[in-house]
Amino acid sequence: MKRSSLDRTTRIGVVGATGAVGTVTLELLRERGYENVRAFASARSAGKMLGELLVEEATPQILAAGDLDVCLFSVGTAASRDLVPHAVRGGALAVDKPSAVRLQDGVPLVVPEVNAACATDHAGIVANPNCCTIPLTMVLKTLHDAAGLARVRVSTYQSMSGAGAHRMAELRATAPADAHLDMDWDFDGEDFEEESKLRAETRKILELPNLPISATCVRVPVLVGHAEAIWVETQDPLSADAARRLLHEAPGVRLEQVPRPRDAVGSDDVLVGRVRADETVAHGLVLFAVCDNLRKGAALNAIQVAELVLESRAVAASAASS
Repeated sequence: MKRSSLDRTTRIGVVGATGAVGTVTLELLRERGYENVRAFASARSAGKMLGELLVEEATPQILAAGDLDVCLFSVGTAASRDLVPHAVRGGALAVDKPSAVRLQDGVPLVVPEVNAACATDHAGIVANPNCCTIPLTMVLKTLHDAAGLARVRVSTYQSMSGAGAHRMAELRATAPADAHLDMDWDFDGEDFEEESKLRAETRKILELPNLPISATCVRVPVLVGHAEAIWVETQDPLSADAARRLLHEAPGVRLEQVPRPRDAVGSDDVLVGRVRADETVAHGLVLFAVCDNLRKGAALNAIQVAELVLESRAVAASAASS
């Protein structure tokens, strides 16, 4: 069981607790030893029990009451825009998973293994990135620090759980012969929204606003586990062997020969493999990455972000009192 070094009585609210990400968030908070957790959801879910937790309705009044230290949001964009300001008004740190604020100026977009220092520079809200941006930036950061990034191409193979619990139920009810690929995001005639988000968020997190990134996103008939095929061109030479060594040492990354989504389910790590030279370009590498999109791709990253901020506050308070 993983336990945080922080005060386990920290008052935490999970908003969207009955959804696919919310239920995993509650599980991870239990694993990490937090004892003062409340579950919030919409009015139609209020009154349900999640284990020993009674689901409360997430209302502006309740979230602004001032009795929460942290609110972890995994709700739709409209609900997030409505509720997050009230949680912040009540004094809570809001870690927001929906895309509502990820690209706003002044709102840090954080992957702890990549840009942890940004987490503390906030005005009450820290954004949790897209479930494919998180593993992608963890891989790219390692390669960028070693050899610089000249260009990135990525194709994603995203599981049904990324679209919510109802899509998981649909897949379970679908005969294998009827399962198919999908592209179920908003489309502007050129890019799907998911592709635009992946590109913009990666640039913001890596602080490389002009990095050329080409993305193609696809939904696949897999319950849990997002996969990414990644083509990278580096500015300086970097061999496949050197890249493997660097990725083996990278925080939150586990090097495997052939990573598969099923191997990532239940894991906190991003699994990376198939690392090889791309012979079609100078300084090219090809690799394959997978992660549990409900854990590191969403719930775990949000909890780690909250812990970064809380630890920073604790250190500052200790320094001020000494």
